[in-house]
Order: sequence, then structure tokens, then C-alpha cells
Amino acid sequence: MKQFFTLLTTLLLFGFTSQAQQTGKVTGSVIDGNQKTIESATISLLRAKDSTAIKFAVASKEGTYAFDGIADGRYVVSVSAVGHQKGFSPQFEVSPEKPDVKLGVIELVPSPKAMNAVTVVAHKPFIEQKIDRTVINVEASVTNAGTTALEVLEKSPGVTVDKDGNISLKGKQGVMVLMDGRPAYLSGAELANYLKNLPSSALDQIEIMTNPPAKYDAAGNAGIINIKTKKNKIQGFNGSVSLNYGQGVYWKTNNSVNVNFRTEKINVFANASQSQWNGFQELNIKRTFRNASTKEVNAIFEQVSRMHNENGNYNLKLGADYFINKKSTVGFVASGFLNPEHFRSANTSYLMNPSRRVDSIVYATSTNNNKWKNGSLNLNFRTQFDSLGTELTADVDYVKYTSDGDQTFVNNTYDPSWAKTGAKLIRSNLPIDINIQSAKMDFARPFKNGVKLEAGWKTSFVKTTNGAFYYNVFPDYEAPDFTKTNEFLYKENINAAYVNINKQFKKFGLQTGLRYENTNYNGKQFGNLQQKDSAFKKSYGNLFPTVFLSYNAGKNHQFGLSLGRRIQRPSYQDLNPFLFFLDEYTYQSGNPFIRPQFTNNIELTHTFKGILTTTLNYNHTKDYHMETFTQEQSSATSNGYATIVRRGNIGKVDAAGISVSANIPVAKWWNAMLYSNLNYNRFYGELYGENLNLSATNVLFNVNNQFRFSKGWSAELSGFYRTKGVEGQIIIQPLGQTSAGVSKQIFKGKGTVKLNVRDLFYTNRVTGNINFKTTEAHFENFRDSRVANLSFTYRFGKPLKGGQPKRKIGGASDEQNRVKVGGNN
Repeated sequence: MKQFFTLLTTLLLFGFTSQAQQTGKVTGSVIDGNQKTIESATISLLRAKDSTAIKFAVASKEGTYAFDGIADGRYVVSVSAVGHQKGFSPQFEVSPEKPDVKLGVIELVPSPKAMNAVTVVAHKPFIEQKIDRTVINVEASVTNAGTTALEVLEKSPGVTVDKDGNISLKGKQGVMVLMDGRPAYLSGAELANYLKNLPSSALDQIEIMTNPPAKYDAAGNAGIINIKTKKNKIQGFNGSVSLNYGQGVYWKTNNSVNVNFRTEKINVFANASQSQWNGFQELNIKRTFRNASTKEVNAIFEQVSRMHNENGNYNLKLGADYFINKKSTVGFVASGFLNPEHFRSANTSYLMNPSRRVDSIVYATSTNNNKWKNGSLNLNFRTQFDSLGTELTADVDYVKYTSDGDQTFVNNTYDPSWAKTGAKLIRSNLPIDINIQSAKMDFARPFKNGVKLEAGWKTSFVKTTNGAFYYNVFPDYEAPDFTKTNEFLYKENINAAYVNINKQFKKFGLQTGLRYENTNYNGKQFGNLQQKDSAFKKSYGNLFPTVFLSYNAGKNHQFGLSLGRRIQRPSYQDLNPFLFFLDEYTYQSGNPFIRPQFTNNIELTHTFKGILTTTLNYNHTKDYHMETFTQEQSSATSNGYATIVRRGNIGKVDAAGISVSANIPVAKWWNAMLYSNLNYNRFYGELYGENLNLSATNVLFNVNNQFRFSKGWSAELSGFYRTKGVEGQIIIQPLGQTSAGVSKQIFKGKGTVKLNVRDLFYTNRVTGNINFKTTEAHFENFRDSRVANLSFTYRFGKPLKGGQPKRKIGGASDEQNRVKVGGNN
């Protein structure tokens, strides 16, 4: 292990002193033996020395293709098409003297035999680094088989998932997650819960953008992660089916089917998936309460919580495109999911005096039954006006979420000898109803001088209703508990417009944009017999500029600079001001006074030979909001030992980091991908009357080895390690994991069998410390992370001649990222 980290450190240091590269362009065309163009031929750009695939493309209707951003070097182009023998170009070189290479026509020879049953399988690299984003090809990784979307994210470069399922990117929270270009309309643990139940077999790619352009919503402090689901791109009837079984402490399964049918006029697609996730979580907490003035220990609290989760998930997506003519397309996408959850927990809490002698014991059990329902509809239109690519696109979205959770809490108190001294039974109903409506329009106009103008607008309306109805249950009756019961109504309207311009000046590239967003919202807390109504409202507008610069500085050099400003609004439910009962010593509360946080980002990127990419980044955040912890006030009915958890503004955050990624072809059969990110965070401000000033340096290592052998065999060995870091008031101790897998192509390439084990050594355990006011806390969190998976995928269908045009992704904005769905992670 020591030698491994020595090698890794050497590679990373090499990245800091490397030179970057010049890029080029390769174009060409393909025809068949009868001098006809071949639409949808698969084009592969191969490195000449070892035939490693660098990029892939699909031929247009005219048979043409193009590769942009090609590093200096020697290459060969390979062409594959159904019913034809494979064709190759002569070997050629991209260099500073000849950056643009125009290849001649490649003629494919028809196969002498019918090839109706042939399936062409292209091997994409696991990670592709593009000028404005990092692309993860999900199926290229063996250990992704049988996993979930959240687990794929967890091992993606620069992405971390904390103990509650919150997603961070390069050490920054506040990531906006898109599904097929549209917001997921979820946030925090609820987004993690949805991704945990979405099988990776339904995914195609994950796009990571740390500084998105003005076309995208300004929401997301850390940037955007776009999760693209599968859809076939070949004419005819095509599809695939995936089956998976996993075994950890508890069994798990996820299965999916994907079908597509396209003719000259229509394209119809569908995706269905089903999963069952059974798992456990063990949380151990120790709290030490001190005197505010003398700092002496007043009491000690220790709690052991054991939880069991049963989460089902049923997803369905249907869509169709109608090609009105060669320039105009209209379509729709309808999707929805059903997410039944069953969660039960047992907590044993010991309250002790400073000498650790037990004063009282609380044994609490909780049972939660919930069923989330979601339905969404997207209508879209696209039309082109000329051969330059001038186009207009429009989207209308409607999204609805409903939930009707039932919870039962039983709290029994005991003396130190376990003699029962009291009991309390609480029942609750927690209904949620969320309606989101959105419309957007985008216009793009390329000019002959290389300038491209983009502009658009968007509007959205959100209405959420949250209820929390608590009842004290007695032997013969139950009575409402008005100290905990509440109902909350929230309405929001966001209007936005943007303009974006980009231009290439020989070695220089420039893209600049400006987005304006106007936000209007109001909330109302309904009263009851013991509480009065309360309401709040606010309107504000903000500008969000973005600038992107690129420069080719000679042989092996490419630099990029990006600047931008972003906003992170609070989740809808986090604005609900009343307390939610978790257990006798833990409450959760909303905060209607959370202010949106604003972040200024700057990022400098340097690439060397398409192998090493080094990135420097800095950002400053104002009114940073995250999960905070405070102590309940002592009263006649409370001993003041309960912890209240709520989101709040903790002040400002300065963050700086450097990351290095390396894609190393160790051998023809072995490709290693290394990633490291060093990040410094400083949190400072005032929280609950106390000065907050915390800082820490965190390092993340991510290693992925891909092995390809003969006769369809392949394997993977991957893992990550994260050093100690700070998340607001929380200090997280180091953690990591190792995963391995093997894969075999069967049925003449139409089928794939994969076996993998995730978290081999069971090291992905979260431990940390939280200090606030007069409370010091330490926690340990264990979950069912070590899982063995066996999966089978089969691809079927008969492709027809012709390809599917690239389909535009739909509308909406960051609203869906801010819905909290489910939980119990």
C-alpha cells in the first residue's frame, strides 16, 4: 500500500509540472460499395501505436463525421456499419503545423453474408474529459453493474456523498442534479434516496460541470451533475434488459428494460425499472454537556440506534418524437415513479451524571411507512431555420409529487435498574403535496464568421403544502398534540432570461454570458388551538455573469479559464418553521429566515497530451447555509438536553483547491484512471450567538483500473480514499473503499454477465465530531455498504438503415432539486 501511494503521489506531482497540448480537428466521410452514403456508421478514432479508442462518433445522413479537440499524435480512423466489413483510414498525424486533418472517403465493402444478427459493440472509456465538462460512461465500468445511480456518483471524480446522502463536488455542497437535462426536483437526503433506488443499468452517462454557462439555471453552488438515462439511437426496434441480484447483510435487486422504435417519421421509447433495497444503519452517538461558564461536565448522553430500511422503487418513462419535416420535431416525455418505504428503528439512550453513573434510560422505537408518488409531463418543440444551425426550442413541464407518511413513536423510560417509570406513544401523519409548472424557450443563431449567439427565457411556478399532524395516543383515545402539529403553505415564482455569445479566434476561444433571475415567494404557517398563524414573503432579482476563455499555447498545451456566479436557494420543506419529532432527545426544525447563498467561482484548467488535466479553483460563498445543530433551552417540561437540527446560514466560506486527473494507458489491455483533489475550506461567521471559525484541508484520491482481455473478458479494480474534512460544524474522519469486478461478453456480444463486490474491506464508515454551544458530540455511522452483485444484460433488436438525430432535452429549472422526497438513508 505504501508503494502504491508513492507511485500515485509521483504521478500527481508530475501533473503539476506538466506542459499542456494543442488540439486539432479530424473530418471525413464514408460510403458503401455501391457509392452510396452510409448513415449511422460507427466511427472510432484510434491511437496508432496501440489501437486504443480515443473518441467515437456516428456518421450523419450525408455520411460525414468530425472529431474536435484532438491531441497532437498519430491516429487511425475505424468505420463499422451493419452489413459491411470494417474499414480503416491510412495512418495520419495531428500536429501544430497541421491541426486540421481532412481524410479521404472511406469505402466499406458489403459483407458476403447476411448480417441480421450482428451487433456492433463499441467500448467507450470510463471517463472522458471535455472542455466544459467531465463525462462518465456508466457501462464502461465493470463495478457499476448491479449498483445504483448514487453509488456510481460516489466513485466519480471529484464527487463525494456524506453521511446523510448530500452530494458534494470538489469539496463544495450545493450541487444541482439534472435528469436528462431537466432538474431532479429533489434535494439532500431525499435526492440521495431516489438515486439510491435508481439502478445504474438505466443510466447512459453522467456529465459533471463545475462552472456551467449562462444557459443553465444559476442554482447550484458547486455546479451541475447531469444524469443521462438510456435511449437507443438506431432506427428499427432495439432494446436491452438488465437483471441484478445483490447480497450484503440484506438482499437487494434492481432490474430494468429499455426499448426504442424509430421510423422515418416517429421515434418511440420507453424505460421501466424496478428495485428493492433492503439495508441497515447503525448510529452511535455520545454527547457531553458542559456548564457554559465553568466548562465542567454536567451530564453525559449516549445513544445506540439500529435502523432497518425496506425501499421499493418502480420507475416508468415513456416518450415519442414526431418529425414534422427535416427541420422540425415535436415530442413528449411522460415519467413517474412509485417509492414505497418502510423504516423501523430502535434507540437506546442513557443519560448519565459526570461520573458516568446512569440516571435514566429511554428505549424508543419508531415505525415509518411512506409512499412517494411522482408524475411528470414534458412537451417539447424544435425547429431549424437554415443550414447554419439557427434553431428555436421550447419546453413546457408539469411535475407533481405526493406523499402521505405515517409514523409511530413509542418512548419508554426506565430507571438505572431497568424498572419502567413511564411511557409515551405518539402517532403522526406527514402529508406532502408539491406542484411545479415550468416553461422555457431557447434560441441559437450561428454566424458565418464563427460567432454563435444564444438567448432564452424561463418561468416557473411552485406550490407546496406540508403537514405535520401529531397525536398523543392513550389506552382509550388519542388527542392532537398542538405543540408539534402544523401545516405550511409555500408558493414561489422564478422568472429568468439569458444571453450567451461564443467566438473562436485562432488559438483563443471566448464564451461569455449573462443571466438574470427574479425570485418571488411567500409562505404561511397555519395556526392551531395553541399556535397563531404566521406568514412571510420576499422578492429579489440577481445577475449571474459567466466567462470562459481557452488558449492553445503551442505543442502539447491547452489552457482554460472560467468565472461565474451562482445561487443556492433553500429546499421548500426547510423553510417550514415548526419542530418535527425524531426521538426524545432529537428534533428537526425548519427555518423560514434562511437566506439564499451566493457563490463566486473561478477555475483554471491545464491539459497535457490528453492524459493529464490539472485544475485550480477558488470560490467565495456568502450566507452559506447547511445543516446546523443547537441545544434546546431548559424549561419546566424540558431538561435542556435535546439537540435541535435545522438548516441555517452559518456565514461565509472560502474554498480553494487543486485537482489532477490522469488517464494512463499502462498496457494495451490495462488502462488506469487516477484522480486526486486537494481542497481547503474555511467557515467563518456567527451562528446562534457564537463565533464560528473552522478550517481544514481535505484530500480525495480516486483510482480506477480497467482491464480488457481476449474472448470478451474484462475486469476492474477501483477505490477511493478521503482524508479528514470539515462540513460546517461537523468534522468527518477519513474514509474510503475498494471495489473489484469481472465481466464476460456472451451470446456473440449481445449479452454481458458481471460479478463485482463493492466496499471489499468494509471501510466506508462515517465517523466524526460535532461541537456546539455547551455540547460536544461524537458519532459513528455504519451501513450495509459491502455488497456482492451478479448481473446479466441482454441487448436485442434488429437495427434498420438510418440514425436517430440528437434529441433535445427538456425544460424546467432548479425547482425539482429542492423537493425533499423520502429519506431514511
